Amino acid sequence: MNVYGVEVAIKNVPVLDKEFVPIGKFNEAFLKTATKPVGIAVERNDGQTAVYTTYIHGTADKKQADTYYIDRLCKTVLWMKGGYKIYVSGDKAVYEYLKQTYARDGARAFDVEVMELVYEKGFVVEYCEQLPKQNESAQPVGRHLDGCRIGFDAGGSDRKVSAVIDGKSVYSEEVVWSPKTTTDPSYHYNEILSALRTAAAHMPRVDAIGVSSAGIQISNHTMHASLFMSVPREQWDEHVKDMYIRAARQVGVEKVAVANDGDVTALAGAMSLNANNILGIAMGTAEAAGYVDSSGNIAGWINELAFVPVDVSPDAMMDEWAGDIGCGVKYFSQDGVIKLAQNGGLVFCDCHTPAEKLKMVQKMLLDGSKLAENVYTSIGVYLGHTLAFYHELYGFEHVLLLGRVMSGRGGDIIIETANEVLDDEYASVAKQIALSLPDEKFRRVGQSVAAASLPKI
Repeated sequence: MNVYGVEVAIKNVPVLDKEFVPIGKFNEAFLKTATKPVGIAVERNDGQTAVYTTYIHGTADKKQADTYYIDRLCKTVLWMKGGYKIYVSGDKAVYEYLKQTYARDGARAFDVEVMELVYEKGFVVEYCEQLPKQNESAQPVGRHLDGCRIGFDAGGSDRKVSAVIDGKSVYSEEVVWSPKTTTDPSYHYNEILSALRTAAAHMPRVDAIGVSSAGIQISNHTMHASLFMSVPREQWDEHVKDMYIRAARQVGVEKVAVANDGDVTALAGAMSLNANNILGIAMGTAEAAGYVDSSGNIAGWINELAFVPVDVSPDAMMDEWAGDIGCGVKYFSQDGVIKLAQNGGLVFCDCHTPAEKLKMVQKMLLDGSKLAENVYTSIGVYLGHTLAFYHELYGFEHVLLLGRVMSGRGGDIIIETANEVLDDEYASVAKQIALSLPDEKFRRVGQSVAAASLPKI
């Protein structure tokens, strides 16, 4: 398949998405003939900097491929690690392209806006003769189980809370809520406070509170999150940014730790498997991800893989929020299930919510529908190719897959198919990684219990 003048060879193609072109395969084909060195570095908070050296062609006939490759590389680094400043070395044309693209009125205006909000600095693209040095730091995360703790897990469609005493859950509840569509931040605050008070009532005291929350968390502050996407941005600093801290203080607790839900997922997996070097991926309303490294640490990366490109097809589905195509959110979420089912000819009623549409496909699978089976095998093909790409980025050994899309027989089909793709096209990667679903031990640990372990007393 020819994409932007690059011939890409693919053996395994999703039956319900024949135009899918894995970004890893594109990159591999592109770099076979690219010889001009180019450097990219992305700086985030506290001077932490991710550095990548790569190649382009630097010729007129490959200009489109060069700019596309560099754009996707920068977007991948930004949403994997975060950052507000891009350094470019080796090619002034690449610098000029990125400066125009990653501007407030450029093609990646959404990315620029989010990163400026997260890091509270203006976004900059700068040319340099020599890239800054790599500067990464990792910190231990969680696994503190002493004392009386509350673990709160803020999901897009339900909120969970656990009361935990010396590592044992003595109470837990799950409540449906609607954070994404509610404009009044007092709704979110009152729901969070209600959950904390309910859990507190089941313990003699509360020593600490840990929070697992969708979105980007910096120093326990919520800098960007789809949970609050309907709240006017001008209200964030006063009402959203420190919402979890204020709610904790309302129940008399100062010891609070807030982490991205993906990182807490990876932590829960590490605790249940008694292992490290884990990438956790939750496929639900969107794609949430987190990573615990080989030392049991988190690296301070944002791990927003929902916005990381996975498909280089020019006809890939667009994410309406980010205004970009081919990113993980439309492949590893209920939106991906709905898209594939529609590709197979299924017509949904507009009156149904995305969650209801997912349940319909899941029921069809239970009833023996071939279309529904094709939906899940197609996601499995997506996943096999994409895990090989993610492995280049993270070098993980374990992958924990969870979320509503992974529940039931559908999850089994996805893992079976992904393993087949890995064995067939990425044999060396297949030998290095293990895919798993949550087991009973993980369910005992749970997301909210893992969240409870975040603060150190």
